[in-house]
Amino acid sequence: MKLTFNVNYRTEWGESLYLTGCPLALGEDDLSRAVPMKLVGAETWTVHVEIPDTVKEFSYGYIVRHDNGTVKKEWGKPRRFVHAADTHMFTVYDRWQDQPWDKPYYSSAFTDCICYRGNRSAAVMPAAGMLTLSVDAPMIAPDEVVAVAGEAAAMGAWDTSKALRMSDADYPTWKVNIPAAEIQPGTDYKFIILKKSTGDVVAWEARDNRHIDLRLQRPDESIVDAGQRLVNPLAPWRGAGVAIPVFSLRSEDDFGVGDFLDLKMMIDWAAQTRQNFVQLLPINDTTMTGSWTDSYPYNANSTFALHPMFLRLQAMGRLKNEERQRYFDNLGRELNRLPQVDYERVNNGKNEFTRELFAQDGKEVLGSKAYKAFFAKNADWLMPYAAWCVLRDLNHTPDMSRWGDFAVYDPEKVKGFIADHQDDIDYVCYIQYFLDKQMREVSDYASERGVAIKGDIPIGISRTSADAWISPRLFNLDCQAGAPPDDFSVLGQNWGLPTYNWEEMSKDGFAWWKSRFRKMAEYFDAYRIDHVLGFFRIWQIPMDAVHGLLGVFNRALPFSPDELRNSYDFWLDEERQTRPYIMDYMLGDFFGETASEVRERFLLDDGYGRYRLRDEVSTQRRVIDYFAGQEKNKRNDRICNGLLGLIDEVLFIEDPYEKGKYHPRISAQFTYAYRALTDYERWCFDRLYNDFFYRRNNDFWYDKAMWKLPPLTDATDMLVCAEDLGMIPACVPAVMNNLQILVLEIQRMPKDPNAAFGNTWTYPYRSVCTTSSHDMDGIRRWWEADRATTQRFYNEVLGEPGEAPVYAEPWICERIIRLHLQSPSMLCILPLQDWLSIDGVLRRQDPRDELINIPANPRHYWRYRMHLTLEDLNSQKEFNNRIREEIISSGR
Repeated sequence: MKLTFNVNYRTEWGESLYLTGCPLALGEDDLSRAVPMKLVGAETWTVHVEIPDTVKEFSYGYIVRHDNGTVKKEWGKPRRFVHAADTHMFTVYDRWQDQPWDKPYYSSAFTDCICYRGNRSAAVMPAAGMLTLSVDAPMIAPDEVVAVAGEAAAMGAWDTSKALRMSDADYPTWKVNIPAAEIQPGTDYKFIILKKSTGDVVAWEARDNRHIDLRLQRPDESIVDAGQRLVNPLAPWRGAGVAIPVFSLRSEDDFGVGDFLDLKMMIDWAAQTRQNFVQLLPINDTTMTGSWTDSYPYNANSTFALHPMFLRLQAMGRLKNEERQRYFDNLGRELNRLPQVDYERVNNGKNEFTRELFAQDGKEVLGSKAYKAFFAKNADWLMPYAAWCVLRDLNHTPDMSRWGDFAVYDPEKVKGFIADHQDDIDYVCYIQYFLDKQMREVSDYASERGVAIKGDIPIGISRTSADAWISPRLFNLDCQAGAPPDDFSVLGQNWGLPTYNWEEMSKDGFAWWKSRFRKMAEYFDAYRIDHVLGFFRIWQIPMDAVHGLLGVFNRALPFSPDELRNSYDFWLDEERQTRPYIMDYMLGDFFGETASEVRERFLLDDGYGRYRLRDEVSTQRRVIDYFAGQEKNKRNDRICNGLLGLIDEVLFIEDPYEKGKYHPRISAQFTYAYRALTDYERWCFDRLYNDFFYRRNNDFWYDKAMWKLPPLTDATDMLVCAEDLGMIPACVPAVMNNLQILVLEIQRMPKDPNAAFGNTWTYPYRSVCTTSSHDMDGIRRWWEADRATTQRFYNEVLGEPGEAPVYAEPWICERIIRLHLQSPSMLCILPLQDWLSIDGVLRRQDPRDELINIPANPRHYWRYRMHLTLEDLNSQKEFNNRIREEIISSGR
């Protein structure tokens, strides 16, 4: 067949267009073999190609190649060409595809969930004598259809009752075939949105009339007019959602913890209350020690494996031994009555049951077609992960360095290990098969109900994870990731996770990240990038440090001593300003009555009232190790914390990569070392400090983010949201806007440093607003925490006169939620605890029991559970109708 491809693109000097695609004639997707096009007129590029008639469908696209060697690609997926068997000549008119202004609407959250189209029209294919008209229109409700109305009789002569309805078979692209002979060149038309059932006009597109200037050259020719985009006149879509961890769900059938199939009832509740999103915390396996410390969901042992805790045991099968089955049934009921998750008993019980069920049914399951398909698709990560799990259990530690011959991953050795432990390996795979099966079932169920499940992709991975074992080159295992000081922690946060070796990751096009995102896309249609600021620069802390205060940004542009002197007139004294500044007069403030003891036991006199730390406590890690062997009491705790604080007493930290260059220490203005400076030195330091943290690195960090994020966010169709809280560089909004990533807005954490509270009325459209997150108190506990803050919020934000109520009464919670619902944000996703806060009967009696995490405590026990069952929640018709009406009345 003969095809003529045309595309409009106004090139600059040195640019040329090429056609590329999967057929041999188009270079088999090899850009170096792309077909050159010819410029016709000012901006139309054309090329003629011949492709065998046996090729019924193929993908293709356009690229722009510059003389300097750079290549520019179109936005989105490759175009797809499918044709009728009896047509052999085609003329295709395309438009170059740049990123659309409404990119989020093209995500699977909208196309596969919110605008889910279950029964689609028959496909429309180019055919002889036909003009195939197509338009991209993602934001069309399931009960609506796109149609073509125009002046030609074939288009209804502007009579909307006779408008040509388009096929949604390739949604979000809509297509229709029109007899080309019935269309005169210059014919005017427009796309319109109709109600599918009645044909009533919902809206005409918001632009001038379109024109058709195409004519058949031969009666057996087919013309394709593609690449158009509907100019939707409707108000931007705004929706609502609920945030709840899977482990926090409670149903009548649970085993003491929420599981994947519980999500179905949460999805039912979301649909019943007109919510379109259910947001979760990470669901990856975190099993390290088998203790409650594994409850931290951001320390996964694999970025691909799911947590066995989330299995619904009843959906896997029953034990033939009735006595054992009754035992597990009774244990499940006992655990399910607990107010919180008993992480250890739950996981031990589930593991015990699945071991017995595997011994009973495992052979049959492993021999099934469904299991074999799952295994074939996931073997690349599944087998190394299974080996890691078995080695962890055999060695009683996740620390790979203590695994002897298997401390370093060797594929051949691991292959032999797997053969020697096949039964245990098969058990791990068996568990992952059922987890995958149940989560896929939930994902499909959510789509059919018009609800998108929003996952959470942590910024870090565990240093004792299967990923770090298999691919250590991808991570900086000699340091720790964390966060600078913020509202959560004045000492900064130290997550203990390794940072990423981005240069190494880039060598294969960030393949590990892309695989990670694609795996999550099998279950989710939206995701939250945890700590997106880490893609600009990560807060990196030395391994011998405990506090986040001693971190630096990786990467950043550190100062040399010469630059400090010449540009800021600050003369660096390495002895006094890069090592702990310890003076005699400070000791009383740090140690109180134990100052003399500390002076004798832990310090060495350097003269003139200055001291240095003895070697055994010269780093924060050594301090922690020293006091781990001491008696636990308040006296030793104060000495330990005081010594940790002394080590923080520096003004500059040496860059870990560019030796001899320095970063100003974060929050250095609160140190004694800063107070020891003269007034002029402090003024100079403040200048270099503000320049470093707020100006110097902006362009550098922008480039780093734009190097990493686009290939990762484009790897899937999921809607991309970001947690961009904390110390936000000025370049972040530009990156978020360019990539159309939804940012996070929390009223009590305003991004304007001069504001006490965020202004919900001025939130950006591409944002997710919320009342609180898993890392902070809900509305009610926050209200009670700080009387002065509450009073100010009551008077200034709620506009209420007089004294604020002591407690967040239901009407106050409702007012706060209404402010968020009425905001311009695309999404308003609130914690379930805050949704319940508007009802004085349904909400929990004590708001302190609603806390999920305390970020300042690295050993927090993640065990919060709903206090009412999902069955009960779904039956609360009056309450649910109230929420539904609030959402509808807000325009969501």
